[in-house]
Amino acid sequence: MGNAEEMRKIQFTGKSSYIVSLPKQWIADMGLRQGDQVAVVRQGISTLQIVPLKHHNKPVITEDATVEIKPDDEGAVIIRKLISLYLLGFNIINVKPKFGRLKPTQRNAVKNAVKGILMGTEIIADSTEGLTIQVLINLFELSVDGALKRMLIIAKAMQNDALLALEEGNYDLAREVIDSDDEVDRFSFYIIRQLKIAIQNEHMLKEMGIENPHHCLGYRLIVKNIERVGDHATELAKSLLEFKKPVKKSVLEPIHDISTFALTVLDEACLSLFKKDFNQAELTVEKSAEIVKYEKKILDSIKSIRDDEEIYRIRRMNENIRRIAEYASDIAEIVMNMTIEKSLRKQ
Repeated sequence: MGNAEEMRKIQFTGKSSYIVSLPKQWIADMGLRQGDQVAVVRQGISTLQIVPLKHHNKPVITEDATVEIKPDDEGAVIIRKLISLYLLGFNIINVKPKFGRLKPTQRNAVKNAVKGILMGTEIIADSTEGLTIQVLINLFELSVDGALKRMLIIAKAMQNDALLALEEGNYDLAREVIDSDDEVDRFSFYIIRQLKIAIQNEHMLKEMGIENPHHCLGYRLIVKNIERVGDHATELAKSLLEFKKPVKKSVLEPIHDISTFALTVLDEACLSLFKKDFNQAELTVEKSAEIVKYEKKILDSIKSIRDDEEIYRIRRMNENIRRIAEYASDIAEIVMNMTIEKSLRKQ
């Protein structure tokens, strides 16, 4: 039959269902008989795909991928390869040695990636001859907004804990903040994987709560911005470990204030995303500019400090926190772009 188009009329049976006849040649090619089952899969808004059930237990994204590890491949190289395959949407990832066997350090790198970085994966085979990773996560178990909310909660907690660690000179808490960054990355990889799969299948977009394929790029940028909030909290925690002493009390208050402000704006930006609210996004962009008032207080508080190293440290903290407010503003601008059509329609 080739790809020649055949027209079919929709007919109505007495049992209140609509039927369309299938091309005879296709039935023969597929080796189908009366009574065999076919799966009807919705693809995009107006397209249906008909798949014979005997071919159907392989959905579009279950392909296996195999990654070959060279004897001198470092853990970081292996992890990068695994992340790439995970993001491409493979459901089974085989890790094999190019020659001989995998080293213990290489196997551990794979195990650590599965535990700490690749959300919803587990190892189903493990030996020196290779490992097999399975992605178990159901596409709709955690919506994109749901994953973003969790990412946001972790990033905000990191920022608050980093400040607390600075206040108390608490090195253990600072290390915990740095470790939490992996958790933010896990959600980020998960969301990017979802977006890549959704872009290939428009019907899935709706299921994931995304109204429009163009919004995927917006979400991708928003994920990056929330991920960066975690990075800046990590920088604050590292500054305590580097300078080995808490920050002066007189400076802590304005630093607390600017951080509270930045996180509030971040919250409002994300709320405008979850509510798809153009007006709130616009207000958030305006509000984020007020950060200069808070920065001025920090600059006033360091006038009395004579220690150059301490001044440098406080300026760097200020910079890290200001960035969070900038990301909030970026997120709100993306939301404005996503929702502008809707707000015009309302007017």
